[in-house]
Amino acid sequence: MTNNRNIAILISGRGSNMLALFEAIKTGRLNANVAVVISNRADAAGIKLAQEQGYQTLVIPSKGLTKAEHEAKLISELEKYNPSLICLAGYMRLLSAEFIQKFPSQILNIHPSLLPAFPGLDVQQQAIDYGVKYSGCTVHFVDEGCDSGPIIAQAVVEVLDTDDKNTLAARILVQEHRIYAEALEFILNGNWKILGRRVIKT
Repeated sequence: MTNNRNIAILISGRGSNMLALFEAIKTGRLNANVAVVISNRADAAGIKLAQEQGYQTLVIPSKGLTKAEHEAKLISELEKYNPSLICLAGYMRLLSAEFIQKFPSQILNIHPSLLPAFPGLDVQQQAIDYGVKYSGCTVHFVDEGCDSGPIIAQAVVEVLDTDDKNTLAARILVQEHRIYAEALEFILNGNWKILGRRVIKT
């Protein structure tokens, strides 16, 4: 088990998965300390919600900056908080290879499909259009590809005949809120290794 259980959460919007992590900490399902919540958008609803719950927040606007300039500021601030893990929770910016290499096997993301199926955006519509009977969500380490890092946890959700992208997204989100905290707890406990594209228990 690692002694450093600090996590940083990066958001761009409402922060629904962020709120689920807060709740998991409060109820004891996740033993972690949220060191800071950072948004690239000042109008992100999640920043106000985090402040209302007493968490340290920062806004590092990306607008008007190059990717390199913005990430330099982000790295500088993150290093002050010494996070063991950086959790993306609706963070709508692609991270550069340089940023990812700065925090190797420390950046986690949750994606609303059963990767490697349906990476990228508009995922639930992709699933419906393709005709799959099951979709779900995936917690994975972030690497230089698009939703291609080693897989930590997944949950399966049935695609109903009556589903549209919104109803499917809502049911998947319930599972996202459950497995993100579980995956974080597993990684923070330290009894794992990466084997190929899999994250397995040791």
